[in-house]
Amino acid sequence: MEKLTKTLVKQLIRPREKDSHKGTYGHALLVAGNKGRMGAAVIAARACLRSGCGLLTINIPQDERVILQTAIPEAMLVFREDKKQELESFSAVGIGPGIGTDKHAEQMLLSLITTCKKPLLLDADALTILAANKKLFAKILEETILTPHPKEFDRLFGTHKTTQDRIDSAIRKAKEHNLVIVLKGHRTLVTFAGQSFINTTGNAGLAKGGSGDALTGIITAFLTQGYTPFNAAKLGVYLHGLAADLALKQQSMESLLISDVIECLGLAFKKVMK
Repeated sequence: MEKLTKTLVKQLIRPREKDSHKGTYGHALLVAGNKGRMGAAVIAARACLRSGCGLLTINIPQDERVILQTAIPEAMLVFREDKKQELESFSAVGIGPGIGTDKHAEQMLLSLITTCKKPLLLDADALTILAANKKLFAKILEETILTPHPKEFDRLFGTHKTTQDRIDSAIRKAKEHNLVIVLKGHRTLVTFAGQSFINTTGNAGLAKGGSGDALTGIITAFLTQGYTPFNAAKLGVYLHGLAADLALKQQSMESLLISDVIECLGLAFKKVMK
């Protein structure tokens, strides 16, 4: 087990090329939000854009479009009611925050898992659906990223008595299914193919709704820029926690909002890359 440190992250991250353009950094697709849950889509989208992807499209219900067009004018939209969703133009896909767990969401996830050949991240409601339909594991593309919190992890892989039991299980299951597992917690674990890292950034201010949505957006942005799924997960987890630590210069752990964390992502990038 290794520690996820600034030295390691600095070696992984690639400086932005002076002669690059938006196409250089990929086109992300986020499938997020539903009626009454559009905050999850806004948070994931803001975090994704703050993490360097060139273009972002968000898949949302058409009736909720005004929220996204107002909150995230930099993003493009596609609508969930459109039956034919073309994936070829996207570099990577993140799905789950706020999508719900009804039959429509289940069918949407099944369709994505079976047709998407691009790097994929599953979070939140997507993990709940997966836990209720474990046969889908056989259809998931290798190196797909799963980002469960402890309760989601237990729904996927069975009840665990201790944090260490859960960590040991995550390492085994990631290797067994050839997946990248990000087990969120006080010291988030990132594991793939028998290699495991424990994060060294972050604080209890992240113990609030929305933190996982932001992490989904950040990791999806790195996937979109061409990082391997394992490296995208390591970068995302470290910078997410570091931004939260930097945000404490203006906030307390009690007052910290995930919006504050997203606004500190730029400072986190600068601190890592200097």
